[in-house]
Amino acid sequence: MVKSLPQLLLITLLSLGLFACAGSGKGNEITRPMTLTERIGNTYGIHYFPQVEQIQYMFNVKIGDEHVRRFWVWEPKLDRVTYQGMDYQPAVTYYRHDINPSASSTLKKIDAWFINDNYWLFFPFHIVWDADISLEDIGRQKLPLGEGEARCVTVTFPATGRYSKGDVYQIYLNNDYRLLQWIYRRGGSEEPTRITTWENYRQAGPLVLALNHQAGDESFRLWFTGVGVKLKGITSWMFTE
Repeated sequence: MVKSLPQLLLITLLSLGLFACAGSGKGNEITRPMTLTERIGNTYGIHYFPQVEQIQYMFNVKIGDEHVRRFWVWEPKLDRVTYQGMDYQPAVTYYRHDINPSASSTLKKIDAWFINDNYWLFFPFHIVWDADISLEDIGRQKLPLGEGEARCVTVTFPATGRYSKGDVYQIYLNNDYRLLQWIYRRGGSEEPTRITTWENYRQAGPLVLALNHQAGDESFRLWFTGVGVKLKGITSWMFTE
């Protein structure tokens, strides 16, 4: 039986409609472009961080002839911290929600050390985690140490809060959104408090971390050793390569 022209047109249009419906799935969804904050976090593996059960690291800093080291184990899901200082004195374990006005001065000091050391290792993550910080992309600028230019972003912390009140960081990023160098201005001071490199990138499990920070005149050096992560469902530690 030969179909009439109107029937053929109807069948054709119905077929086209079916194909159009089949193609209107996720492939045609409009995706939101990633923010600068998200791009920085992702290049360090922040999207894997929910899998992290424990992190351990030794913080080392040398200023002149003075060398300080502090060993930490951090359990992010519980926000539980274990600290061991120089000469391997007895370890101290505490929950960070216990840090309040009634906490001992010793515990407050240890927690302040923890925040300091943690920010040196996880600053790109804190850009994503910390509330109320602001980022300003000021374009390509000359690197503060050495030759060359890089994309410069100013990170400003709010004037209120327990730590980093009003602190300002100028971070210099490569094309992969990794930090190359930074300028730290305590409390937003005009004069830089510290200028260092971000270098010796290593992978600890799925996380990418910078282990070395060096001042231009070599009077200041900060580095991390023994960095490892333990992921959910895995009993062994994954240390930096």
